[in-house]
Amino acid sequence: MTTKTFEPFSQGHDSKSVLPVLSTENNVAIIGAGAFGVFTALALQQQNIPVTLIDAWGAGNSRSSSGDETRVIRSTYGSNEFYFDLNVRALQLWKEFEKKSSSKIFYNSGVLWFCYQENNPLVDASIPFAQKHKMEYHYLNAADLSKQFPDICYDDLHHAYFDPFGGYLKARETCANALQLFFKNGGIYLNEYVTPGKILSGQMKNIVLSDGSKHTFDLYLFACGSWLGKLFPDVLGNVIRCTRQEVYYFGTPAHKTKTFNEFPVWVDVDGEDFYYGIPGNANRGFKIGVDRRGDVFDPTSGERTYDQNVLAHARDFLAHRFPSLKDAPLLESRVCPYESTPDGNFIFDSHPEADNVIFLGGGSGHGFKHSPALGELVSEVLVGKRKSLDLFSLGRFHS
Repeated sequence: MTTKTFEPFSQGHDSKSVLPVLSTENNVAIIGAGAFGVFTALALQQQNIPVTLIDAWGAGNSRSSSGDETRVIRSTYGSNEFYFDLNVRALQLWKEFEKKSSSKIFYNSGVLWFCYQENNPLVDASIPFAQKHKMEYHYLNAADLSKQFPDICYDDLHHAYFDPFGGYLKARETCANALQLFFKNGGIYLNEYVTPGKILSGQMKNIVLSDGSKHTFDLYLFACGSWLGKLFPDVLGNVIRCTRQEVYYFGTPAHKTKTFNEFPVWVDVDGEDFYYGIPGNANRGFKIGVDRRGDVFDPTSGERTYDQNVLAHARDFLAHRFPSLKDAPLLESRVCPYESTPDGNFIFDSHPEADNVIFLGGGSGHGFKHSPALGELVSEVLVGKRKSLDLFSLGRFHS
């Protein structure tokens, strides 16, 4: 399975998804209080749909894909205009969320793309979309890089692009703040593990909580990230693959603290590892991660300890690209589970045997940034204000 995190496939197909339409008299259970789940819950509240949000370990917990300190937000998706547009909407909604939650979430540090070749489709193909939205990138040659970013080694780079509209988001803290807003809006939250109930006559009859109680809802929306494949192995076991992705937080030299705190998010477009970093990282240290998929991982029982070989490769890259960090101490490390789909696109579709069960997942390492816009899209589909997207259907894996 090869996942295209930076440019998900956008080819059309013949599969058509038909999802149920809710009214204000229906009640909905959303299983999973990560970014997809909690922002869908908030969006459904805006449509006056009663929602109960359920999570086993809590919003932004350390096991979840939304549980790290920060996440990159960028619009660049190669030739895939859908995700560019979705991110533009997400940026608007993130700023609105900051006001509603009275918290600083979005850090507009910009995104710096390191390009090795003269032509780089991943970035180049997004330029027309950036121009369309008046979000133009800045082209930087070697002389520009030397002047503006003297702390990087650019010997093996042809050029870079700077996107002044991107940056990073607080992740764990965002989920906690979104849950508080959900409470404020009258939502019900249960801190329980969920087991899907039996499916009879095309409907799931109930769900069973870890305290043994059974609960019945009109619609069950499972947005439980890396656990989706485990809860529904017959349907999603071969569609969602959970892998362990490592990120590291390095300490910067004292005389470089301000420099790196103000340094933009960066992505190294080498076509293989796609190292990326969040230098400011909410004062947690210079963050570096590798986007190449790691080993298969169990999000419940897997140990969150780093692999010495993966760390060694990351250190080698860091020493090359940022020479002043050659001997930087490792302050922290995280193992983040990615739930990836074969084509890198999200999943938003009903269970093939139960039309009152909806799957929302497949974040594939790039989902967090889109969460408020995706939640808005999901809510509008479920109340009949817009059509479902074939791009997110399960049928695409069988057509």
